[in-house]
Amino acid sequence: MTTITQNLPWFVVDLGTAVIGEKCYSSLVENLNVGDVECLKYSLSKGLGLGIVVGGSIMKVPQLLLILSAQSARGLSFSAHALETLSYAITSAYSYRNNFPFSTYGENLFLTIQNTLITLLILYFPSSRLRKAQDSTGKLILTSLAAAASGVALYIMPAETLSLLQLGTLPLSLFSKVPQIAQNARARSTGQLSAFAVISQIVGCLARLFTTATEVGDPIVSAGFALALLLNSALGLQMWMYWGKDGKDTYSKTTIGVVSEKEKEDWAPERHGRVDVVVTPNSSPVPRHTASPSGRKWSRKID
Repeated sequence: MTTITQNLPWFVVDLGTAVIGEKCYSSLVENLNVGDVECLKYSLSKGLGLGIVVGGSIMKVPQLLLILSAQSARGLSFSAHALETLSYAITSAYSYRNNFPFSTYGENLFLTIQNTLITLLILYFPSSRLRKAQDSTGKLILTSLAAAASGVALYIMPAETLSLLQLGTLPLSLFSKVPQIAQNARARSTGQLSAFAVISQIVGCLARLFTTATEVGDPIVSAGFALALLLNSALGLQMWMYWGKDGKDTYSKTTIGVVSEKEKEDWAPERHGRVDVVVTPNSSPVPRHTASPSGRKWSRKID
């Protein structure tokens, strides 16, 4: 068997060594040493990392398609997605500047791009019809410029400052998810939130905890993924609780013709300076033709 594994085509050898390194490729593939625990863990981490990067490149695509097909971003929090985008961007810049393997952070780059598009769509499709189109266009332009400026700033800022920002992604992750969780709880609906995106993020955070511990060993990055796992799990629980519920139906339905006690109080005459005048009918209405005491009718004959 080792005769076959040691004579694989060159492109297979190059791909294998590029992914898991020459040492582990030689141990696991060429020599079939399945007892090499360190190389097994490293190879598993690399495989998971590459899978997460590929999955991250399309993770938010269903969310984008959901917004575009519905022509609405109802139920999506602008502040939550803006803060989440900033957190992804900081982690991408921090990992790149520290020369971490791309397999350990690549999905953050793709998620930054996708989240930026989602944030812009939230502005483009305002949840309130009363909001003016001009206001949305202005905010759209300002947000686009702010996103571009943030990317340039993260690329050129000193490494020490970037490390502090990476530490700040912990509360940033918290603040980015809490508005969305609170909005879902108020509406008792998850609106246009994509179940695929939420579930993928939960699975991705679990895998990232393993890959970060195996290949990077940075406690700040690990803490960020742990907190993200907790918050995404809360969103997943809400998806399960409110599944099939539409935020448009959260308003109470009142039977036609029935006036509530609150409406009675709101329309009380004394509250609005009105005085209701009640006219009671006569107990004995006067007949059209009355008779005289003598019983003779007063009428005129017309020839």
